[in-house]
Amino acid sequence: MTIYNFSAGPATMPAKVIQQIKADLPSYNNSGMSVMEISHRSALFDKIIDDAAIDLRELLQLPDNYQILFFQGGCTLQFSAAPLNLANKYHRIALLDSGHWAKRAQAEAQLVDVKVDVLASTAEKNYTELPVLKDLPQNKYDYLHITTNNTIEGTAYSKLPETKGTELVGDMSSNFLGQVYDMKKFGLVMAGAQKNLGIAGLTLVIVRNDLIGQVKNLPSMVDYDLFAKKNSMFNTPPVFAIYTAGLVLKWLKEQGGVAEMQRRNLQKSGLLYDFLDNSELFIAPVAKQDRSLTNVPFVTGLPEVDAKLIAQAADNGLVNIKGHRLVGGMRASLYNAMPYEGVEKLVDFLNKFEKDYRGTH
Repeated sequence: MTIYNFSAGPATMPAKVIQQIKADLPSYNNSGMSVMEISHRSALFDKIIDDAAIDLRELLQLPDNYQILFFQGGCTLQFSAAPLNLANKYHRIALLDSGHWAKRAQAEAQLVDVKVDVLASTAEKNYTELPVLKDLPQNKYDYLHITTNNTIEGTAYSKLPETKGTELVGDMSSNFLGQVYDMKKFGLVMAGAQKNLGIAGLTLVIVRNDLIGQVKNLPSMVDYDLFAKKNSMFNTPPVFAIYTAGLVLKWLKEQGGVAEMQRRNLQKSGLLYDFLDNSELFIAPVAKQDRSLTNVPFVTGLPEVDAKLIAQAADNGLVNIKGHRLVGGMRASLYNAMPYEGVEKLVDFLNKFEKDYRGTH
């Protein structure tokens, strides 16, 4: 039985990448050493990290005046690192509260004594819509923080807010490389790798050159300028995670790049949303204009029915569709490596489950 993994992260990976990892494990590039053993100071790894940066720059159409930095610590670390590096003029940032991860970013920034003003929130709507930025006072904030895709709540920005000169910082973890954005509109982007870019343990930071090096005496592990000067190798980087990301980036190029991934993600999510919108049992709670292409929450409103569905889905090879505890119900994560056939099988299963349920109720 084919298993389709709908986990929100760590998430499904391309089969071709997993096969390449398997082949490289005993002896990477005929070195006699596993890829898990090679030194981060070796020529072997220099090529791995340099190629990954080159491929990522090409995929994102990233200008030369942006740095690509490889970090550990997840985006949670970057929720502190970004204000430490960038909030150096006003010591105050603006934030759009679109859900759990925006609130986490707010809390972490406040821990490093940066003021955070929430300019809009949809908490009262249970985050089923995106907050709308109505006014952004100029010469007051070092940047505006947004979460481009809300993994838990299932919302995503298709159009970025207009900042009128204030820097835009995006937590892009769960739709990084799965949706097209004009990267030049961001001063900084952060993204955990374990959704669309590989395995847990690696976080990408993309930051414009003029925004770094403005703050002295930062802790080394959050100093963007230091990491830029050291090619992300101030300390031992997550070698295996960077190697894996490099393979995924090459796979993405072979598939046609980010625009092609967006087309496929629109197709996959559209198939599922169309079913949910015509269902009498399932509800997709997110406002249609704000729906994510990669994370689709849905509910029945009946916890016992949800639990039965999740168990039966797993028995049919559809695993990890249980919704986040903050939302409940179910969630299907449709990252780049999830094939269309997996979504077709999920929709077929949901359709049969609904028919069986209606036949007994």
